Amino acid sequence: MDEMPSGDRELLLAAIAQLEKAYAPYSNFHVGAAARLSDGDIFIGSNQENASYPLCMCGERVALYNAAANKPNVPVDAVAITIKNQHATIDKPVSPCGACRQVISEFEYRHKQPIRIILKSDSPEVYVLNSVADILPLGFNATFL
Repeated sequence: MDEMPSGDRELLLAAIAQLEKAYAPYSNFHVGAAARLSDGDIFIGSNQENASYPLCMCGERVALYNAAANKPNVPVDAVAITIKNQHATIDKPVSPCGACRQVISEFEYRHKQPIRIILKSDSPEVYVLNSVADILPLGFNATFL
């Protein structure tokens, strides 16, 4: 993290701070996320579980929807996502689930620009992706409709 540009480090630290706000009593898998908009504002999120599992919401979607609810016309430049398992050490960054990849793809399509994705776990290693296309190469968007 020390070698990261200061803006990316700030965004990742905002995501890390969200880990303690996650509500994950069933999986014990905490996700913290932060989305930085093109105007520099940062919107945060954490995963929120429910006993009825389909009603759970991932941290990255909470952060992105928080940004869109507050500033719908401002593009997202980057999203930082970090995870913590309360019962195990995760030794490499974990990528977003399929639903979150699709939501990130929609944000890229909506604003016609890629979103940098910064991933971190317990390991000091940090992955930085230039676009969701790096992890969703055959994505679906409105051009198919």
